[in-house]
Amino acid sequence: MDDHSAGGARTPGSAGAGADASDQPGVIGIALAAVLTAILAQGFWQWFATYVGVTLLAVICCFYRLPRYAPGLRAAYARNLTAYSLVVGLCLSIALAPMLQRWAWLFPMPGTRDRCGALGAYERIRTEAALADLAGRDGAALADAQAVQSHAAVADCLSATTTLWLPVYAVGAAVLVGLAAWCVDRARTAA
Repeated sequence: MDDHSAGGARTPGSAGAGADASDQPGVIGIALAAVLTAILAQGFWQWFATYVGVTLLAVICCFYRLPRYAPGLRAAYARNLTAYSLVVGLCLSIALAPMLQRWAWLFPMPGTRDRCGALGAYERIRTEAALADLAGRDGAALADAQAVQSHAAVADCLSATTTLWLPVYAVGAAVLVGLAAWCVDRARTAA
C-alpha cells in the first residue's frame, strides 16, 4: 500500500522519517524563483521584491512539510531542515531587501552605508560642473538635475551595499529558522 488514503488524497504526515525532498518538488521551484529574483534585481531594490518574497514564503509555509524528526546529521530530516532553512532565509532576505536598503536602523551595514551620502554629494557637484552653462539660464533646472543625479547615485550605492550584505542577513535568518523548526519538531517528538 502506498502513501494514499482511502479517498486517494495524500496524507500530510505520511512521508515518515525516511522521506526525501523529492516528493515536494515545489521547493526547488521556490528556491529557483528566489535566486532569480536576487540575481535579476539590478539597481534599486523595489517594493515588488517584498511581494515576491512574501509570496514565496506563503507557498513554502502552505505546501512544504518537514518529515518527522529523526536524530542524526545523515537523516532525511537534517537534509530537509537545511534546505528548508536556507530557502526560507533567502525568501526572507528578498522580502526585506527594500526595507534593509531604506532603513538604517533595521540593518546598519557598518562601514558601507555611510559612503553613499558622500557619493550623492559628489554626484551633485559633478552634475553642476557638467551643466555649468545652465546655472546662468535656469537655476531651477540645474537644481533638479543635481537632485535627480544625487538621488540616483545614493540609490545605486545603497542597492549595491544592500546586495553585498544580503547574504549575511539570509544566513542569519536561515540559522534562526532552522533552530526554531528543530526545537519545535524535537519537542513535538518528545511529547
